[in-house]
Amino acid sequence: MNYEQRMLGPLSIILLKYVYFCPFVQLTQTEISEIKELIAIPKEIVIISHRNPDGDAIGSSLGLQLFLEKFGHRVRVILPSEYPDTFHFLEGIEGCVIFDQDRSLTKDLISKAEIIVCLDFNSLDRIDKIGPFVQDATCKKILIDHHLDPEPFADYVLSDTAASSTCELIHQFILELGEEDKLDEKVGEAIFTGMITDTGSFKYSTRPETYETAAALKRVGVDDYMLQDSIFNTQSEKQLRLLGHCLANRMELVPEYAAGIIALTKEDYVDFNIQRGDTEGIVNYLLMVRGIEVAAFIREQPTIVKLSLRSKGDISVQEICRNHFNGGGHKNASGGAAYAKLEDIIKRFKKVLPDYVTKRIVPAQ
Repeated sequence: MNYEQRMLGPLSIILLKYVYFCPFVQLTQTEISEIKELIAIPKEIVIISHRNPDGDAIGSSLGLQLFLEKFGHRVRVILPSEYPDTFHFLEGIEGCVIFDQDRSLTKDLISKAEIIVCLDFNSLDRIDKIGPFVQDATCKKILIDHHLDPEPFADYVLSDTAASSTCELIHQFILELGEEDKLDEKVGEAIFTGMITDTGSFKYSTRPETYETAAALKRVGVDDYMLQDSIFNTQSEKQLRLLGHCLANRMELVPEYAAGIIALTKEDYVDFNIQRGDTEGIVNYLLMVRGIEVAAFIREQPTIVKLSLRSKGDISVQEICRNHFNGGGHKNASGGAAYAKLEDIIKRFKKVLPDYVTKRIVPAQ
């Protein structure tokens, strides 16, 4: 036992492991063997992802569900809140249990689970009121995620912040188990969906392994054109009119700090009848403007103001969200929220920009 272990005690040793080894926690060969033994016999398995599930949360959950069902397991996916209709085409999505709609069934499934798999979140507060149920569950827990600083609540952790998506790590997980032969077109479609959405169609957060995974999925028959078309070319007239409103009436540029802001009011939500998923991707349009490197999409909701931040290059919106807006995420894609007035949040965002972005000289118009 080294000095740190003697001085800090067992709990701190666990915490130190996560501090020192983040952003990269791999499964050991012993852990892989234990997981293989766990899934060798059919069990009751629950897969859980975060509130306001995106393509990566949904794709990783459904991809892993379809994979595990090949072993004869009874698998249910639980989501804290409703998923965007965009992903209705994915195999198995209609069977997802929505906590907000059926809390009793959620609690019952977790209480009976023999394995709980947590995907695309790093702390139990990301699953809101489901968190205590997972915390109290005595079964084995597996965490697969690509966000910073995973909390030590799981028995097995696969965490890599360099991964494009949790879906990419699901593919890695399948390979590490030696079960590549169970990777078929439907499993692949779910995994590919998360990779497409979390990378903005492979425009950011990629690495060689990302493309190697994409190639492997293509080889099992995944039609990536169909996926792109299903995800991005199925918007309603309302969504396009909302986008036009955002760009024409709600966009503000701060060129001296290479920033763009789109802010929606509570009245906008009423006027356009904005529902979950209707605003997906709007923040990215700001980064299409020449010279803009930081994008902020700020939404005023009944009791809270939410932010989605995106950036290019070395500008860390993760630090902005963590330090000023009670949030976090990835270096170039993060989110946060605050209980304040919309105009105050916009002012706060502008005020902190100089701490993270070098001031530019803006040519005279």
